[in-house]
Amino acid sequence: MDFKDLLAYKKAFQLAMEIFEISKKFPKEEIYSLTDQIRRSSRSPAAQIAEAYRKRQYPKYYLSKLSDGDAENAETQVWLAFAYACGYLERSKYLHLHGLSVEVGKLIGNMMRNPQKFGVKQQN
Repeated sequence: MDFKDLLAYKKAFQLAMEIFEISKKFPKEEIYSLTDQIRRSSRSPAAQIAEAYRKRQYPKYYLSKLSDGDAENAETQVWLAFAYACGYLERSKYLHLHGLSVEVGKLIGNMMRNPQKFGVKQQN
């Protein structure tokens, strides 16, 4: 199995791409603050999942990378809340993106709680 086959990766990638598309409509004055921050944080979980999966022979590294991805996903939720509060997102779009982010968090959590299902060797 390749990391691209993982549901967590697929959903995280989808979220990042949807955020990229919607953030194109954010005001120009937000380009170096909100737009840049939300794009960075939303892309990180997919990258962290990929890294964790490729380093799964090292259980501590695997968990550390997934933890980083989960934290970045939480940061994305904060930026989404700011975008909504500033009026850059319609309620329906905010709820959709936030819901997708929550789903990504649950999938990452599952990978962390059940590492053996993802090929991580038990430590002796």
